[in-house]
Amino acid sequence: MTASERKTHYAVTQGGSPLGRYQDVIVGQRSILFLLYFEFCLWLTPLPGLLGLVLRKIFWPRLFAQCGKGTVFGQRITLRHPNRISLGSHVIIGDDVTLDARSNSKRPSLQIEDRVTLADHCILTSKDGSITIGSDVGIGTSTLIQATSGCSVAIGKDSVIGPQCYVAGGANYDASDPSQLIRTQPIRQDGGCELGQNVWLGAKVCVLDEARIGAGSIVAAGSVVISAIPPLSVCGGIPAKVIKSREG
Repeated sequence: MTASERKTHYAVTQGGSPLGRYQDVIVGQRSILFLLYFEFCLWLTPLPGLLGLVLRKIFWPRLFAQCGKGTVFGQRITLRHPNRISLGSHVIIGDDVTLDARSNSKRPSLQIEDRVTLADHCILTSKDGSITIGSDVGIGTSTLIQATSGCSVAIGKDSVIGPQCYVAGGANYDASDPSQLIRTQPIRQDGGCELGQNVWLGAKVCVLDEARIGAGSIVAAGSVVISAIPPLSVCGGIPAKVIKSREG
């Protein structure tokens, strides 16, 4: 396993007391008062209907590094290190969403700006990486966005991410040593990936390290983006290539 995985495995199974491990891996800080408040908020996670929405709206914002007004929290949301998550105003977080900001950084590693919608079953994990999502972005159901090992993911404002997409920074192993297990080799520092403003990803698109998708571009369903796409392009395929320009 990688150094990051070994660190997590140790923290979960061996690193100090069970309470300390829980605080380090799940809660994000060693404060007993914050732990008690976090546990209270977890009791509100499965509450259905209007009552659940109202109670989560009242109590949950205090968990986060920042939470703007009007944010809506669905049912069964999973939180890791909420004190490293920043939410803008009028964000909508659907049912069964995971927000995982596990990091040693004191600054938010998962930043979601105003009026972002996360559909049901989305997973955003910024474990030792950083994710920034601009305002007015819609993210389709069951999409996974991850940033690990010092890499980043940035999604520009007004973008549309289709269902079941995979957007990753820090997704590639440095498998250059054939004498070693792939899982024990480090993650390549490829600089993460970036989507410009007003980008549209169709369903089941993969965007990997070193991808830079220019503003106003469209990526066809099922494509894999591994390199730079110029602004105002329509692209598709594995790997994705420009099909035509939207200019003119």
